[in-house]
Amino acid sequence: MKRQHVIMGLALAGAAALVLFGDRQAASDVSEAVERTPAAPRDDAALAVKPGKPGDKEVAIVALRPRAELVGEAGEAVFDGGEAVFLSQNWNPPPPKASLQPSGPPPPPPAPVAPAMPFTYIGKAVGGGVWEVFLSRGADKTYVVREHTIIDGVYRVEKITPPSMTMTYLPLNQVQLINIGALD
Repeated sequence: MKRQHVIMGLALAGAAALVLFGDRQAASDVSEAVERTPAAPRDDAALAVKPGKPGDKEVAIVALRPRAELVGEAGEAVFDGGEAVFLSQNWNPPPPKASLQPSGPPPPPPAPVAPAMPFTYIGKAVGGGVWEVFLSRGADKTYVVREHTIIDGVYRVEKITPPSMTMTYLPLNQVQLINIGALD
């Protein structure tokens, strides 16, 4: 055993001896309540200075006033007015002044744009010297397209030249490209 274990064992034995052989008498000193006479009422002065030695001051306790008398029923005086306790400050710049005269006609709406390409490229093949491209739309439709093929009356395949395929969105006559990979 180490020296440290011996010291801790002796401390444990000492604590056990105090528990077994210590003073078991209950303290009989009971503190009783003391009755006091009420103090004479004072005026609402915060400090009352008694005549006598200079520097001797007696601090008077001021009577409590109701909260409604100090800050109003809902506490508006605390937050409103120039002498409010918690004044709010707005650090934002003032909003720009709106001009009363219109600046002219409103700008024209932006030109319509074709939607994003709804097709996903699956693969391509050469059949009879003509390129065929395999496209899917969602999970349920698959298309095999060649040049000048019209898909759903909305898209027309213009040209297939790997690494891209050119399609036209027919309602707006806008050309879009799909990357179909390099020549295999």
